[in-house]
Amino acid sequence: MDLQEIRKQLDVIDRQIVDLYEKRMGLCRDVAEYKISVGKPVYDGEREKQKLEAVRQAADEEYRQGAEELFAQLMTISRRLQYRLLAEHGQTFESGFEKIDRIPVENARVVYQGVEGAYSHQAAMEYFGEDADVFHVRTWEEAMQAVEEGKADYGVLPIENSSAGAVSDNYDLLIKYHNCIVAEIFLPVKHALLGVPGADLEQIHTVFSHPQALMQCSEYLNSHREWSQISVENTAVAAKKVLEEKDPSQAAVASETAAKLYGLSVLKSGINYNKNNVTRFIVVAKDRVYQKDAAKVSICFELPHRSGTLYNMLSNFIYNNVNMRMIQSRPIPGRNWEYRFFVDIEGRLDEPAVANALKGVFEEAANVRILGNY
Repeated sequence: MDLQEIRKQLDVIDRQIVDLYEKRMGLCRDVAEYKISVGKPVYDGEREKQKLEAVRQAADEEYRQGAEELFAQLMTISRRLQYRLLAEHGQTFESGFEKIDRIPVENARVVYQGVEGAYSHQAAMEYFGEDADVFHVRTWEEAMQAVEEGKADYGVLPIENSSAGAVSDNYDLLIKYHNCIVAEIFLPVKHALLGVPGADLEQIHTVFSHPQALMQCSEYLNSHREWSQISVENTAVAAKKVLEEKDPSQAAVASETAAKLYGLSVLKSGINYNKNNVTRFIVVAKDRVYQKDAAKVSICFELPHRSGTLYNMLSNFIYNNVNMRMIQSRPIPGRNWEYRFFVDIEGRLDEPAVANALKGVFEEAANVRILGNY
């Protein structure tokens, strides 16, 4: 056969495949109607496993992998249809969150990690105002504890930097504590090298800062191989340490705001290699609320350690035309090579597309949590 004849036969087969697909989806609709009537869940993992194994055995060895992938996709599409039909029958997704007009910030008590002059302090001032009632704690975990225990109404924590990436420890804290993200703040970061008054660059031997700040300034710092780099809790702690020890051989990587606050000299400004460096901070609260103009949903979930499980999960967003903004993975403690995924999607919890996508995630994944809508 020549190419044109082959293509004609392919067109005929493709038309048959479309007809069979439509018939199959019609039967899937009948399955959904039955499940709705008896209250049976859409996802039946054991049934799908048996079906895929049957498909593998039915196909020639050369085509087994492809056949399995094809039918896995067909069943995924079938589930999405069934979730949509459930919603049309009033079985909507209940998020457990309350929609409010705005996040109340008046007379709020706000906690951040570090000391005055830290970037977390600046982020708190940016969102809550210069006159906000703020206090600081030593660690990010203590900040989360303060919110969960009601000692603070809100907590401000860094979650991601445009140069250094995710603040992994704080993703873990979002799981450990049940506070919810209610807002985010994007704070431009401009690091400077600070020393005691009268010091100069030639005297410096040791530089203190937060690990991510050191990473963000690595290009400049590594050009001075004679300098030792030592990590501390945050940038403002580094500045305070240099001030208190009054050693001209010590310097801190911190903001120029910290320099003014602690009376230090700016030995070199703008030392971060990415001049568009921005840190994203989250505002967490105890109450499960979201503003009526919220535009981003953060969730986390765990998956079995099997090929294709992440793809199947993300197809919930694809099928419902929900845009994914970010995905991060973190190892699950005590379970080697298994991971917890953190995902940000666009939208609001009361939007049908978002609700349908999340219903699929909740049915098919393990230990799913909505971390916030903001």
